[in-house]
Amino acid sequence: MAIKYLQLAATLRTDIGEGVYRASGRLPTEMQLAERYGVSRQTVRQALAVLCSEGLIEKRQGSGSHIREGAAKAAGNNIAIIATFVDDYIFPPLLHNVQSVLEKSNYATLVYSTQNQLSREREILLTLLEHPVRGLLVEGVKTALPNPNLDLYQRLQQMGIPIVFFHGGYPELDAVCISDDNEGGGYQAVQYLLGKGHTRIGGIFKSDDIQGQQRYFGFLSALRDRNFPFPDQDILWYSTEDRRMLMELGQKDWLERYVQMACRHCTAIVCYNDEIAYSLIQVLLNAGYRVPEEIAVCSFDNSYYSEMGTIPITSLAHNPGRIGHLVASSLIDLMRGKPARSHQVDWHLVEKKST
Repeated sequence: MAIKYLQLAATLRTDIGEGVYRASGRLPTEMQLAERYGVSRQTVRQALAVLCSEGLIEKRQGSGSHIREGAAKAAGNNIAIIATFVDDYIFPPLLHNVQSVLEKSNYATLVYSTQNQLSREREILLTLLEHPVRGLLVEGVKTALPNPNLDLYQRLQQMGIPIVFFHGGYPELDAVCISDDNEGGGYQAVQYLLGKGHTRIGGIFKSDDIQGQQRYFGFLSALRDRNFPFPDQDILWYSTEDRRMLMELGQKDWLERYVQMACRHCTAIVCYNDEIAYSLIQVLLNAGYRVPEEIAVCSFDNSYYSEMGTIPITSLAHNPGRIGHLVASSLIDLMRGKPARSHQVDWHLVEKKST
């Protein structure tokens, strides 16, 4: 958690940037601030000292803390958005919804891409420590694995900069995370396929992002609750590096090996997302399988990938408007000193020809 005086300084900095005290030209008294925010006067003095050092206010003997000319602009209204792949098919609609909410409160956005690489994440965080922003919206990097960059996130929190994670975060940090209900989505996909009469269902999941593990757990939970055996030999795990080899270089050998193995037993496969499902269907068709007559395919995201091929893909759909609104509004609440909480958004299944 941020130190109290730094959190108060961040809240007052936000108010100054938004022109809350423009009319009076000065902040409330120390006693008024202490009562309003439920802190000690010593905490208030420390927060005001931070704002003085930043050149946002000046102390005048006998008349309190006055806001310096141009302080609103100096306080800045920049929000940094750190995403894994900014050109990824699910990010642009989310970004549009986040920016539309932030713009209504006069915030500007700076967008960074980590490419789901820890080294890039660290470079970005070091830059933000040197050039602080008002708040951070972050899609975590390889969130299923230990992260060596938590020290930088903790430093940002100690500076009083609010952080909201989306899609996946780091449980070691005390931070709000807005995500899809991935466990529920995996459960829903398997329930749907069982309802279609499939009793041997395989799965392809991403190993280094927490969403993959959550979808896998929902997948297994649905089988468990119907007393079906776990298909360990029919599960394929892939990494960010495997994805790059597939999407950038067209290397499908690992998918081809999986089809040769799993399709001897399975009549349906749940895929981590649409881009994997699209590539899988191409491999299945090239191997002579009929989709969905011999192998059904169900996926996540309901993106344009689900409509690209000759066989539209049954897919669980996001609600980017809902997630974008929650992500942006949660950060605004934190910047204004209000509470915010983590939230999961439900999926809904869109049935198409692949099942």
